[in-house]
Amino acid sequence: MAAGVLLFVAVNLACICVSGNLVSGERSFSIDYKNNCFLKDGKPFQYISGSIHYSRIPQYYWKDRLVKMYMTGLNAIQVYVPWNFHEAVQGIYNFTGDRDLEHFLDLANQTGLLVILRPGPYICAEWEMGGLPAWLLQKPNIILRSADTDYLQAVSNWLAVLLSKIKPWLYINGGNIITVQVENEYGSYYACDYNYMRHLWTLFRLFLGEDMVLFTTDGNTDREMRCGTLEGLYATVDFGTDTNITEAFSRQRRFEPRGPLVNSEFYTGWLDHWGDQHAVVDAQKVSRVLGEMLAMGANVNMYMFEGGTNFGYWNGADHDTRFRPVVTSYDYDAPLSEAGDPTEKLLAIRDVIKQFRDIPSGPMPPATPKFAYGFVTLRKVGNISSLLNTLSPLGPVRSQYPLTFEEMKQYYGYMLYRTTLPRDLSEPTPLISPLNGIHDRAYVSVNGVFQGLLERDTALVMNITGQQGDTVDILVENMGRVNFGSKINDYKGLLSNLILGRDVLTDWKIYPLDIDGAITGGWPHSDSEQFFPPPHKEPSVGPAFYTGTLQPNGLAWDTFLKLYEWKKGQVWINGVNMGRYWPARGPQQTLYVPGPLLSTTVPNVITVLELEGAPAHLRVLFMDRPQLSATAPKS
Repeated sequence: MAAGVLLFVAVNLACICVSGNLVSGERSFSIDYKNNCFLKDGKPFQYISGSIHYSRIPQYYWKDRLVKMYMTGLNAIQVYVPWNFHEAVQGIYNFTGDRDLEHFLDLANQTGLLVILRPGPYICAEWEMGGLPAWLLQKPNIILRSADTDYLQAVSNWLAVLLSKIKPWLYINGGNIITVQVENEYGSYYACDYNYMRHLWTLFRLFLGEDMVLFTTDGNTDREMRCGTLEGLYATVDFGTDTNITEAFSRQRRFEPRGPLVNSEFYTGWLDHWGDQHAVVDAQKVSRVLGEMLAMGANVNMYMFEGGTNFGYWNGADHDTRFRPVVTSYDYDAPLSEAGDPTEKLLAIRDVIKQFRDIPSGPMPPATPKFAYGFVTLRKVGNISSLLNTLSPLGPVRSQYPLTFEEMKQYYGYMLYRTTLPRDLSEPTPLISPLNGIHDRAYVSVNGVFQGLLERDTALVMNITGQQGDTVDILVENMGRVNFGSKINDYKGLLSNLILGRDVLTDWKIYPLDIDGAITGGWPHSDSEQFFPPPHKEPSVGPAFYTGTLQPNGLAWDTFLKLYEWKKGQVWINGVNMGRYWPARGPQQTLYVPGPLLSTTVPNVITVLELEGAPAHLRVLFMDRPQLSATAPKS
């Protein structure tokens, strides 16, 4: 053990040895600044926690995951609340089904797990826009995460709903929430607006009371700790396996001279972006550093303990030098896999925890059963441009210049922009986005023939040909809003004019596409005409829908969908949006399909939106294991 670690052991052993007084039967959770520890019911308490996101796991599996965390030896979990997951439309709140936060808290309570709650309002989490709802961007000059009047009003309205809902779940009120984080890693944001943080502090105290332990989490730098901390909020740090523990906790001590040592995000793995190598963090390194922190008496939350899945359109994106969207899987190389299966990393962590506290007796619950259902052959439904009556039933909005997703009040998914060629283009003519205004990917067709694509930060020009009056369709994909840093005001669609040769394209028809609504309503399976055998022809390139059915075999087990030789797109199974696939860019090659979504009695409907071009075989494969790395063997 390093000398620095020994020093911290000496400083913090008092936390383990000293006991406080408590009135019999009274529940309390507080900070003992004298002895540098938390007190739970008057006694010194050290939490060993893991992050889990209910928004990334089907409700059916919440209990399974929580029991596995409990059996590993954790005594707490850490939970984000994504604002946009519950208030997707301003003023309409959804806490039902997979969004039933109180049910999740209750299950954790039944399992014996305390809760460290992180209600934001900003959470990062590699989640769409860091959890902030996209409707905030209807105010074009809004300054997010600041004392901007419009932003504060929206935040206050939301927190009044959320904090009132969680107050009965506070430990001091008989529930299991022991601490609550205010904002998230605010020190990494450019605004550094203490008035904003004071406003949040006031709201949290108003709704949760004076006795609630409120805290902040920030990265391990002086600048982040300086801008992210506030008097009255307990300052904690986050860091991973490659950080000098002594230096990191010394930095926490500079901003919080007394009280418990806390690593609020100890990184067990890392996220993947499309085009990256699959991230892996060594299990032995994780367990070694965890053991060193626990020996110091530090409180540790492992981020992530189970990552889960970015279903639908919920993945976020980073934008440092360029736009980099996060993949659909949030496996995170975590101790519990994307499908909730125990890993060697989990067993190594459990062996460490055994050295510091008694862990529950009995076996670790097994992995959920998996099944390789095999191949399903799909058939083409039609090109997007031929399906607008179904996908955009209210028809287009006409505008001289392009409108953004936010201006159209369609916040996620896809939108189609249509105009006509202003003159004959006998020679290939450049179509240019001069201000990098494609957010995020545009699929360009002329008279229904796919011409190519434009991509944010990457491909800002392409050539097209055609005749004056030909229809130009530009399908724009929102690939997830930036979730971290200064560019979270991430507007989508065509943000600026497109120039074709010497002409600015104008007179647009803009079709908001309610693809999810159509599919949830039964399309295309309900459209019987689509299921007559079509004339034989090669699948066309460009954006088009394909569908097929997985026949029930009496099993509804977890499985993994591989779209070998498909290019890029979105998948729905039985009306549920499973997320994006992009095997050509990788590293992720399969989509996780939870068994409870499948039917054992009626055909399971698979709908695929392929954006670039389907393979001739039109087959998809259901496997019994994931492939999260592009280096995985091809099937």
